[in-house]
Amino acid sequence: MNGAARPCDVISAAVNDTASDDPFDDPRVAALYDLDNPPGDDHAHFRAVADRVAARVIVDLGCGTGSLTVSLVGDGRTVYGIDPAASMLDVARTRAGGDRVHWQQGDATALAALVTDGTVDLVTMTGNVAQHIIGAAWPETLAAITRALRPGGLVAFETRNPAAREWDTWTRDNTYGSRDTAEGRLTEWLDGTTLDDVVVSFTAHNVWESTGEHQALVNRLQFRTRDELTRDLEAAELTPTMINGGWHGEPVTDSSRLFVVTATKS
Repeated sequence: MNGAARPCDVISAAVNDTASDDPFDDPRVAALYDLDNPPGDDHAHFRAVADRVAARVIVDLGCGTGSLTVSLVGDGRTVYGIDPAASMLDVARTRAGGDRVHWQQGDATALAALVTDGTVDLVTMTGNVAQHIIGAAWPETLAAITRALRPGGLVAFETRNPAAREWDTWTRDNTYGSRDTAEGRLTEWLDGTTLDDVVVSFTAHNVWESTGEHQALVNRLQFRTRDELTRDLEAAELTPTMINGGWHGEPVTDSSRLFVVTATKS
């Protein structure tokens, strides 16, 4: 899907086919994820955070296909990858090094069964996962992360800056395109973007031309200001140690596309 990161919290309606609760539980879409989201400065940043704190136990929450997750593996490290989409985890398990990661389908509620409270050094949420956690699920997720972290442990994530209004570009004119895939020609675009308070909704269209299937996937993303992020983290007993405007320590400005955040358990 052009122009927007993977939704973990999706309402979907398919035209001419069966709807799915999560479009990334479609193996055709999961197979395209790495092409649309290649490793870059984001992965390098999260690996550097893990190395800087000498993390021994790491949880990648919303791990997707596990591209970053497997790169966090190292001698003496225990790495967990959690994601709600079985098809994404199917890809993750086949990666080189995937046999060294503990994979689990689910969300933050899976932490309690996977790890002992107070033992995790680092929790990551990448690919704008934080934005896909809507409403009351956000403080619940932060509380679960706090319970899992050891004193002084870190959570690290990125989220889009609402001041940049990136959603204004999520239109058919800006995102329409076609490409060849293993399943044949795919035509895709975004449209129907609306803003309701702090939640942006838009529809991602996938037309699989070999079958005529048209998936119309309605996505919801929550945007949070810097002040809101600080408030929410502190309410969960997490102290922000860094909120930057980019992957290389850039200061936050109104034009910053991202907030890059780390916070430590108080």
